[in-house]
Amino acid sequence: MEWNSGNETCERLGTIGTTANLLVYLTTVFHIPSVRAATLLNVFSGTTNLAPLLGAFLCDAYLGRYATLAAASFTSFLGMLLLTLTAALRSLHPPSCTSSSCQGPTHSQLAALLASFAFLVLGAGGIRPCNLAFGADQFDPGTAAGRRGIASFFNWYYFTFTIAMMVSATLIIYLQSNINWAIGLAVPTALMGLSCVLFFMGTRLYVRVRPDGSPFTSFAQVLVAATRKRRLPAPAPADDLFDPPHRSKLVAKLAYTDQFRWLDKAAAVTAEDTVVVGPDGSAAAANPWRLCTVQQVEEVKVLARIVPVWSTSIVYFVVLTQLGTYTVFQVMQSDRRVGRSGFEVPPGSMVVFNMLALTAWLPVYDRVVVPALRRVTGREDGISQLQRIGLGLALSVATMAMAAAVERRRRGVGSGSSWAWMVPQQAMAGLSEAFAAIGLNELCYKDSPESMRSVAGALSPLGLAVASYASGAMVTAVQSGTGWLAQDLNKGRVDLFYLVVGAMAAANLGYFVACAFWYRSKRTDGGGGELEMEFDGGAPAMA
Repeated sequence: MEWNSGNETCERLGTIGTTANLLVYLTTVFHIPSVRAATLLNVFSGTTNLAPLLGAFLCDAYLGRYATLAAASFTSFLGMLLLTLTAALRSLHPPSCTSSSCQGPTHSQLAALLASFAFLVLGAGGIRPCNLAFGADQFDPGTAAGRRGIASFFNWYYFTFTIAMMVSATLIIYLQSNINWAIGLAVPTALMGLSCVLFFMGTRLYVRVRPDGSPFTSFAQVLVAATRKRRLPAPAPADDLFDPPHRSKLVAKLAYTDQFRWLDKAAAVTAEDTVVVGPDGSAAAANPWRLCTVQQVEEVKVLARIVPVWSTSIVYFVVLTQLGTYTVFQVMQSDRRVGRSGFEVPPGSMVVFNMLALTAWLPVYDRVVVPALRRVTGREDGISQLQRIGLGLALSVATMAMAAAVERRRRGVGSGSSWAWMVPQQAMAGLSEAFAAIGLNELCYKDSPESMRSVAGALSPLGLAVASYASGAMVTAVQSGTGWLAQDLNKGRVDLFYLVVGAMAAANLGYFVACAFWYRSKRTDGGGGELEMEFDGGAPAMA
């Protein structure tokens, strides 16, 4: 477990340190115009967040988490090394601008840059969906200590992630901007190389879960079989569904649930269905696209229950994205001096206060709050993941209300406003992430079938990708329709924009509460898990 934790910390420092300042690198070193550079970076960011879906599929279906992580870590290292070389070798970047000319990149220089991006995308596609699941695989969920370890692991995972972001947003960006780009990129590259070494050093110690076939194929079979039998009456729970003995030692047998009963038709045995019995006594459908097992149907039901809860993360990430973007603009039009020292706070570093709040809170929550809640609720994790997500979403509403009030005051004062006024809203956003983002990832991991936990790890990057595109569209629509987001914030109405975003957050919270009261946790035939709605501490879920 220690080897994987060291790999995770160094990998985060490496990748975040490389990508955090890329926009500046593209415009100042490669002399790419700002609009083209921003477009290129948006495409790179969006592709990086979508690639984990493909990586998760390959991981769960064919490669396994260890092999995927091994290949992806090495690929990320190659991408960082190539990007560092574009800064270190004069032949791989344009010459410095002169007073009379500023030459852009040649085709070969641009090809080297894009090749480094391609390696980074491939690396992220394997690392992001698998790292969290692979770390949690090292704990035994069948024991109380293992379940507590998984809950603690998710907290410390985000703790190291945030530390890496803070170091990247300060030290590494300072090296890149004020010392030398080659050195500033070489440091995270070296850290990524150390990450690979640490990862492979722990090879003999890891628990490796073998891939159990493509979950997407199984899901498609259930949907096709249910559609083919759509004219059948919905089977009653007591009806004889196709439920052969469960023989997998890697995937837990799921208990039958009575939600989404129309999917049960996929497991209903009709006169047209043929069941083949193997030499070992195992039973299988002759045509799996017409007859599926109860296990397959229940796995689809688990995913169908998770997706509505996960969808709330899209609006949540939109809230965080808009706050982060316009806090920078607010600080740019405020007094950024720190006392009488003459030092001015960089607007882009305001995110550090978000990270500080999250970093300071997580150890307190894990070591003090959870044990106290455990004594009150009797739950190993203190409160349920749904309750944790709900608290985070509620804090996001309060954050936007605070941001709107601060902006109204800042706009009234003008240049006399202080950068410090924006610190509380950033800190509250960090606390919100500590509840909502971590709770969502833990819920997706724990309630997903073992065969698709890497896919579950790709859901958060997917939500970020959708939120990034939605945020850009929202800004364009609001500005064209209202003019609130003027270049000069003092001539716009960012406070009203914050209120609109806050109203979206409030509606999102209401939608989440409805999903939470309807949600049922995964239950296994072996007794693991509970079939209950956990949002209010144990009241039965509505069917």
